[in-house]
Amino acid sequence: MVGRSFGRGGSPDTSTPEPTLKRVPFWFLRHGETDWNAQGLSQGNIDVPLNATGVAQARAAAALLHNRGIVSIVASPLLRARVTAQIVGDALRLPVITDQDLREVAFGVQEGQPMGDWYADWLRGAFTPNGAESFAKLRRRAVAALNRATAMPPPVLVVAHGALFRGLRAAMGLEINFRTRNAVPIFCRPPAPNASEWTLVDLPGNSGHAPGRKTARTAAP
Repeated sequence: MVGRSFGRGGSPDTSTPEPTLKRVPFWFLRHGETDWNAQGLSQGNIDVPLNATGVAQARAAAALLHNRGIVSIVASPLLRARVTAQIVGDALRLPVITDQDLREVAFGVQEGQPMGDWYADWLRGAFTPNGAESFAKLRRRAVAALNRATAMPPPVLVVAHGALFRGLRAAMGLEINFRTRNAVPIFCRPPAPNASEWTLVDLPGNSGHAPGRKTARTAAP
């Protein structure tokens, strides 16, 4: 099922204050695999579809998310995320709302090219490919979109992309140089009142943190 869409869809205004994440728990799901994922190519805003493995991964994620109480689903408009969300939405009998600001980062001249050493420099803010979006801009856009999503009836499932989730991880106080696996549901729990670091738990219960981070080994709801 497909619902309405919202979001500005333009480049964030770099003059605006740095947004912060609302302390609301939510589910996150990266899209299923594409052929470009399998080949190690940078996708960015290229609208690459799921491959057969990706479709199967989305169906498996839908089964894992059954009976989790999810009420709202918000997704990136890019095909690989939108179809993943639709597969889950059909299984949960929920509509899918799209938000333009949940789309993957634009990688400019690097789109369609093999991932390389430039990516770590991009994460650090030391390098941005020609025609690409900086990591700082991505973070602002991702936080704004996530805050719109978590304003919807909870619990909310957000279906989007790996680099975008790195932007969210930065806002959560977590390690950003960490790869999010395709179609593995992650429950994102906000910090305690006097803490700053979020807790991530991926189904069926493994930690979603990078090595070296302390993670509460509590079960996802």
